[in-house]
Amino acid sequence: MEQQLTRLVEQLKRAFGERLVSLTLYGSAAVGDWIEKLSDFNVLCVLTQVSSRELGESEPIFRAWREAGSPPPLLMTRDEALTSSDCFPMEFHDMQAHRRVLHGEDVIALVEVDRSYYRAQVEHELRAKQLRLRQKAAEVLGKPDFLTRLLADSLSTFCVLGRHALILKGREPRWKKREVIADLEKVLGIRFDGFYAVLGVRADGKLPPDSSAVLLFEKYLREVDALVRFVDQLDK
Repeated sequence: MEQQLTRLVEQLKRAFGERLVSLTLYGSAAVGDWIEKLSDFNVLCVLTQVSSRELGESEPIFRAWREAGSPPPLLMTRDEALTSSDCFPMEFHDMQAHRRVLHGEDVIALVEVDRSYYRAQVEHELRAKQLRLRQKAAEVLGKPDFLTRLLADSLSTFCVLGRHALILKGREPRWKKREVIADLEKVLGIRFDGFYAVLGVRADGKLPPDSSAVLLFEKYLREVDALVRFVDQLDK
């Protein structure tokens, strides 16, 4: 991990020189939850400008980074980083909570995240994913294997959004899915058996012995609905 990050920093320093304001690691690697061959590196690259010149200079570096299994670093100017938190409050909130400056200025420390934008994005993302889940389920409800895969694929997103909902409620941030689900049960006062069951499906690929894909979907969807209502009722 350290070798890969050091190599990336040196490559970007050579490519951009004094135009490189900062490099910041965020996400699972910054939290300490990075797993080789499973996790990727999330890096914010802040430049004095982002033009076709910078995009061209970054092309071979970013291509190699992507082929190695990680998304290319995000390119932003310093001004963009300081003025985009109203559009990406969840992302900047996470960066502020857990980040590691690899090079240059700690730009993220200067960013202000407005709670009203933060709450609005959490609700917007939840409702959009809720609607998407219903749409996709309608296409595969009669195909148990496809429906089960849909649930398993959606769990990470709902756990991330559940974590942000808990933060808005004033709870301590949770990063592991099982911890997020357990805290949601405490705060919402309901069982999240559907979430736990889908978590089990992700682990061993099998449905609970006393359930079917449709029954699990119904339970899971009720819990998603409860999470959406919970966020809707949070202070604006």
